[in-house]
Amino acid sequence: MVIDTKKGAMQSQGLVISSSLSALDSLTGEAVAQVMELLDVTPMTRMIITDPGGLILYDTSEDNDAAGRYALLPELRVALEGRSVFRCGYAGGEFVSRYAAPVVSGGAVLGAVYLYEHDTEQGDIIHGLQRNLRTMSFAFGGVGLVVVFVIATTLTMRIKKLAAAVGVVSSGDYAYRLNVRGNDEIAELSDEFNDLTGRLESTEEARRRFVSDASHELRTPLAAIRLLSDSITQSDNMDGGTMREFATDIGSEAERLQRITEKLMNLTKLDAGVTKRQREPADMKQVVRRTLHLLEPLAAEQDVTIETELAEDGECVVLASADDLYQIIFNLTENGIKYNVPGGTVTLSLRREGKNAVLTVSDTGIGIPEADLGSIFDRFYRVDKARSRASGGSGLGLAIVHDAVLANDGTIQVARREEGGTSFTVTFPITKRRREKQP
Repeated sequence: MVIDTKKGAMQSQGLVISSSLSALDSLTGEAVAQVMELLDVTPMTRMIITDPGGLILYDTSEDNDAAGRYALLPELRVALEGRSVFRCGYAGGEFVSRYAAPVVSGGAVLGAVYLYEHDTEQGDIIHGLQRNLRTMSFAFGGVGLVVVFVIATTLTMRIKKLAAAVGVVSSGDYAYRLNVRGNDEIAELSDEFNDLTGRLESTEEARRRFVSDASHELRTPLAAIRLLSDSITQSDNMDGGTMREFATDIGSEAERLQRITEKLMNLTKLDAGVTKRQREPADMKQVVRRTLHLLEPLAAEQDVTIETELAEDGECVVLASADDLYQIIFNLTENGIKYNVPGGTVTLSLRREGKNAVLTVSDTGIGIPEADLGSIFDRFYRVDKARSRASGGSGLGLAIVHDAVLANDGTIQVARREEGGTSFTVTFPITKRRREKQP
């Protein structure tokens, strides 16, 4: 910007001088001096005017002997060839500017004007500005380094804290939580870590509870078998009837042990994804009929009546595993029969509601307390433990039902009936695909 300003000023001044001198017929030292005295030009460090041969006719330098000499400056040689030239340089806090222009009259070059300026004032301003910028750059650079160091240190400490927390959780302490403040990515990662450890803690608690409950459930029939077998082996005079009774009890406990083991194996396979569900269009009405046919002897034995309200054939076709549908209907209906009262009723209702097939299994039995409704789908959970064991229950049936319903994109709800008993409602989306007819 400074150089452009100087170029404009020197060009303007050089044009004034060359225009004034071009009015002369020829350039002489006396005539040039008279014209320069009349002109109001800004003083320069040096101003030189020459004739066409480069002879100095006018010079503002302190060298009084300069007049009468020839100027050998490169800018003047360019100007005597009929061209203007401007050169400016900045070094060491100083501006050095040179400008030369020809004096032309009637198409002939009468001479040349040379202007020279040595400016230290604006050079000092630029030099001071550079010095200030350099100082500010170092200051901001130092502050930036400090800020980067603080941020890097803080970030490293937080990452180390997160890594240490991972080590703590890896050692088995799932109750450990991170307390990292802020709204950055590390804080979000810490929140995700806390959520993960929370899920791990819940899973670990469920695993321990499952192992404890499974051990307890398996210990009971094993203890009974051990006690009955010891009684047989330690008695020398046991009659045949008592021995057969003990043997029958041992068989019953063995069957109970087998049922518990099979249900545990089934749940383990489902959790591990070993059992592959082959989902295909299935008519729920047909599955309900086949299941009830198997449960009719149990209902007759318990003096319980089974009533049905079923939709039309093909109206409730869902995309699900037929085995899962059987497990769901069988377990819900079996529970309604076992935990009913003599002369009670179990009602199965299958209907279509919009795009869903809704199965409701209601009974007139002992019911479930309101406080226990939220836990009945937990594994090994039983409302009345003594009565459940007496009826052969293991606390796994409803857990299997719950997992099977969710695995087939369904929902299950449970509620107490006002007139007594319990009502389970299972909902599945109806599929548009139809099962291909078998030949």
